[in-house]
Amino acid sequence: MSDTVQIAAVALTPEAATPTKLQTRADFKHFLAIPTRWMDNDIYGHINNVNYYSFFDTAVNRFLIDNDLLDIHQGDVVGFVVESNCQYFRPMAFPDTVHAGIRVGNLGTRSVRYEIGLFRNDDNVIAAAGHFVHVYVDRESSTPVPIPPKTRQLLSTLLP
Repeated sequence: MSDTVQIAAVALTPEAATPTKLQTRADFKHFLAIPTRWMDNDIYGHINNVNYYSFFDTAVNRFLIDNDLLDIHQGDVVGFVVESNCQYFRPMAFPDTVHAGIRVGNLGTRSVRYEIGLFRNDDNVIAAAGHFVHVYVDRESSTPVPIPPKTRQLLSTLLP
């Protein structure tokens, strides 16, 4: 147990407890501006943590939809989120604008790891960093399938 820290019944390795380096806008390939809403703030006067995952999801799926890579209503292949994470560095609050930077951290055969940086207004230093993994699946059967070639080609442009 000397290699872990016990926090609320969750064991964290020292690596998991260490924040990633503070990234800047230059570390990301594509950006989406997302206005915050009054209801995003919590009782402490900053954006509630659950909303950060919504910002992640919005930035990535908007990128996919805007590039005709995702048809949320009729597409045969969709991405299921199988893993997600967020680290918080600086608070944001309404009426800030969140600038969500995205890049691809890993592009596998059937999955992709999106890495997202959230920046407050015009700040160059990251407010929060996170990731999620999409596994591409057949919509009807929910079984994993290879990432479609057109999707793979565009996602590869988001690799560092």
